[in-house]
Amino acid sequence: MKKQTAKYTTISIPIQLNDKIKELTQGTGFNSVSSFVAYVLRQIISEGTDRKIGFSKKDEEKVKDRLKSLGYLK
Repeated sequence: MKKQTAKYTTISIPIQLNDKIKELTQGTGFNSVSSFVAYVLRQIISEGTDRKIGFSKKDEEKVKDRLKSLGYLK
């Protein structure tokens, strides 16, 4: 049986953010900034696929009212 290896790419983040993540993850189960960032991104992506992304009816009405007040809608 052939073992599969994960493929990776590099993503640049500001050094200050990297340092903050290092501080936040000390003493946790995350052994690197990369593992923490991958975890957070997986969480965000899974939340996005679990719900409809868009405006609520209330938000939609606010936008329409604002566009009307600016003269873009009648």
